[in-house]
Amino acid sequence: MTITGIIMALIIGAIVGALGRLVVPGKQHLPIWLTIVVGIIAAFLGTALARAIGIPTATSGIDWRELAVQVVLAAVGVALVAGLYGRSGGRRRPLTR
Repeated sequence: MTITGIIMALIIGAIVGALGRLVVPGKQHLPIWLTIVVGIIAAFLGTALARAIGIPTATSGIDWRELAVQVVLAAVGVALVAGLYGRSGGRRRPLTR
């Protein structure tokens, strides 16, 4: 993988993470860096899963089905991480009355 490939993976991962966060209902108290990390992981896993289930990879332009798989995985990842982050010592705001 070249430097360009790594930079593109980071950019696509950030976009996939943001889209995944938009899909999850409610407010997630996650820092942006954690959303990007979840998006990068979801992008790699989504590509592998799309290939495993037979979605063709030789398309010109954007492969919308592969992107859909990546966004669904990112949404699941954001929901899981948001639940864990809130319970496991993530910074919380004090309750106000």
